Amino acid sequence: MSRIGIKPIVVPAGVEVTVDGNVITVKGPKGQLSQEISKNMTVEVEEGTVKVTRPNDERHNRGQHGLARTLINNMIIGVTTGFEKKLQLVGVGYKAEKKGDTLVMSLGYSHPVEMKDPEGITTECPSQTEVTVKGIDKALVGNYAANIRAWRKPEPYKGKGIKYVDEVIRRKEGKAGAK
Repeated sequence: MSRIGIKPIVVPAGVEVTVDGNVITVKGPKGQLSQEISKNMTVEVEEGTVKVTRPNDERHNRGQHGLARTLINNMIIGVTTGFEKKLQLVGVGYKAEKKGDTLVMSLGYSHPVEMKDPEGITTECPSQTEVTVKGIDKALVGNYAANIRAWRKPEPYKGKGIKYVDEVIRRKEGKAGAK
């Protein structure tokens, strides 16, 4: 049995979960999310819990069981507390600022990099070298943070670039250290 898939999901007060075929909709204080899951999975909502079951132990169904449960759990967490990713700009002259709903970054290029916030995502700049991406959809938050990071990935020699706050950059010595 899937250790993740068999766990029931506790639905907190103020959150409403509805099942329409294989489309799950979750409404909460921060908004509403919908997700289509595998047609083989059965989702039951009863008395403050959500249970996901699978029809048999075929390889595909075993793989989808834990995934479906995790997707529903992430939707519930998203509409109650939300998700956030923190990025840090490391390097001389690297800075970020907000102008309306646009994130403007100076990353050593000949032009500033401007990124418009997608729908459902907000960015904040607590300081010039920090960017916080917030939203209720975990996948969108992670994807947008990865798109920001892709403009200047951290390099291993000096550590310059855009990195996640909890990311550890493995440093290299350079050609002077090879002797």
